[in-house]
Amino acid sequence: MAERPETSLLPARLRFDSREFSGAFGDLGTLVPFLLAYITVVGVAPAGMLLGFGLALIAAGCYFGTPMAVQPMKAIGAVAIAGAAQTATVTPEAVAVATLATGLIWLFMGLTGAAARLLRWIGRPVIIGITLGLGLAFMLQGTQLMAQAPWFAAPLLVLTVLLLARKAILAMLLILGSGAAWALSSDVGAAHALLAVRPEFVLPSWPLDGLSWEALFTGVILLALPQLPLTLGNAVLAPVEFSNREFPQRPVSERKVAVSTGLINTLGSTMGAVPMCHGAGGMAAQAGFGARSGGAPVILGVILVVLALWFSESLASLLRLFPMPALGVMLFLAGIQLALGSCDFARDKGERFVSLGSAALAVWNVGIAFLFGVVMYYIVRRGWLKL
Repeated sequence: MAERPETSLLPARLRFDSREFSGAFGDLGTLVPFLLAYITVVGVAPAGMLLGFGLALIAAGCYFGTPMAVQPMKAIGAVAIAGAAQTATVTPEAVAVATLATGLIWLFMGLTGAAARLLRWIGRPVIIGITLGLGLAFMLQGTQLMAQAPWFAAPLLVLTVLLLARKAILAMLLILGSGAAWALSSDVGAAHALLAVRPEFVLPSWPLDGLSWEALFTGVILLALPQLPLTLGNAVLAPVEFSNREFPQRPVSERKVAVSTGLINTLGSTMGAVPMCHGAGGMAAQAGFGARSGGAPVILGVILVVLALWFSESLASLLRLFPMPALGVMLFLAGIQLALGSCDFARDKGERFVSLGSAALAVWNVGIAFLFGVVMYYIVRRGWLKL
């Protein structure tokens, strides 16, 4: 992975050099599969979804001045996509309700200070464990995607690692270029679809027309509320920990991240965006490919805004240029970057037990890992655990 520069050499809040351009595409491994699934399975309109992500990324980059990622909320996305595929009860209107409910909940948590007070009860061993578990989960998911074409992914992974130590932009160009070439050569339909792409100006529509009680119940009860423990661990605790470790001159607080999460979702719900959060894995991916300022999310945000307004009707065709094995390489490297900074275990054996247990569970379910870590950390501090 690319070496982290010394703190005194940190760049300005916004830079747009080759490293920022390289880092801007580092999080596609998480973003692209969810975008494609939301469009093809749930039927979410691509214009509003892309515009929501684009504007949120631009705002995050300008406000935080770091590669603060904006990602789809994974639990909501997984439930929405699986539910729509199996029972057809999850509609685009229900997803819009989930986005609005999520935004209002996190605005309340951030503005009232409830998120900060809640997080004060959580010990550092829990945070370390969740961050490590997320890194391992990214690596596992990346390995599974790379296994679809190991003869292609394995050399690409090795070459990317070698290039990252010298030229991050070349590493990213290698992944994107070879991935697109592999997709075009292995999928004749992708080439024909790409040739048919034409710019067409489209504005997002109001997403809550024809709202039903069923969509309201599905959006709030089945989608938004179950995501809260995962968001607290993955999208508040972990990104604050990672950001303050990597960029100590630009510290962030749990309150700022919670309020930002609330704002991007509340405003995004008005244009048809899907539930979004600030993921630590996405931040690690961008930093791993060279990003050191808010320039990387701004670059990606501008690209997504252009796609939303002029190419949203062709999005499914464009996403076919990102094959799963190439995305797996990105996810694998992002997982390593995230896990590397989470190996600072406590000397106390009980606290190490909390971290390792939380990490193992976080590979499966971050919400359960969070609850396990909090309970076990309380037991350790009381001296009830003997190892």
